[in-house]
Amino acid sequence: MRVPASSANLGSGFDALAVALGIHLEVSDTGDHPESETHPAVRAFRSAGGEGPLFVRSAIAGGRGLGFSGAARVAGLLAARVQRDQPRSAGLLRAATELEGHADNVAASIRGGVVAVAAGRVVRVALGTALGIVVWIPDRETVTASARRLLPEQVAFADAAFNVGRAALLVAALAAGDTDVLRAGTEDRLHQDRRLARVPESHRALDAALAAGAFAAWLSGSGPSVAAFVDPARAETIAAALPDGGRALVLAIADEGASVHEA
Repeated sequence: MRVPASSANLGSGFDALAVALGIHLEVSDTGDHPESETHPAVRAFRSAGGEGPLFVRSAIAGGRGLGFSGAARVAGLLAARVQRDQPRSAGLLRAATELEGHADNVAASIRGGVVAVAAGRVVRVALGTALGIVVWIPDRETVTASARRLLPEQVAFADAAFNVGRAALLVAALAAGDTDVLRAGTEDRLHQDRRLARVPESHRALDAALAAGAFAAWLSGSGPSVAAFVDPARAETIAAALPDGGRALVLAIADEGASVHEA
């Protein structure tokens, strides 16, 4: 099983938008060192009736807002379905969402590309122009559950309306290929400011990406990583402008979602 990482929220699309990233987690039934039973891929595998050892290789950093747990759970569920000769895609989003707690990361890892997800449904957003991704990954981790505790139980009506408008604008701009609108489309009033307040280095990286010419930048998932849409021709230049204290990666949007490769 080969499953891409993801970056969720895209600023305004809290729990509803995500993009699959061209780094991957892989699981198989062969290898040198079986993964422990506490690994999210193994737990997902067992929850779906998988038997025997599972071997995991991952290029996705855990605890950095890059969808590690979502990719692992998708991979484990898919592995169990392959082992049990069950349908591979039917109900996979629902099962992965139940384990992950929210659908955006797992939807991107399952489908690839940029996705919108709500009401148990996921739709790929057709992109009107080629986009690259630059990700800045700091050395520190963030626990998603603790990051969510920073968020209020209620928000002002004006803030809710602001985000609805920006998320709609973002999806339309992606589909139209209107890169001039992407920055406005990723503006947010629901979650980013509260989360960025405790990771000022991530805030500096986000600002640096925009100053260097990124079309848009956002806190990836619950952070602390930052991701940006960029002109692929300028990706290396923008990555080089990001601050110390983390590593910058130039990535492609993963067009293919979770896949099975049989030996």
